Amino acid sequence: MKVEELTAKILDNNPNMDRYQIAISVAKRTDQLLNGATSKLNVSKNVKAADLALMEIAEGLITVKGFVDIEK
Repeated sequence: MKVEELTAKILDNNPNMDRYQIAISVAKRTDQLLNGATSKLNVSKNVKAADLALMEIAEGLITVKGFVDIEK
């Protein structure tokens, strides 16, 4: 899947998130993967860590915490 499709899937599944929050989440998961965390997807080793992080979030394998919709 393309990055745009994965981002759209995340936004559809998480209507309270925006692109900025997705970028932060992908960056944090990418750091984890680069520091030795194992992937929750079974993909080839040729996939970049940032792409892998985005795929994991889009598939719902990684829970994004800390982004709460505040009622006014």
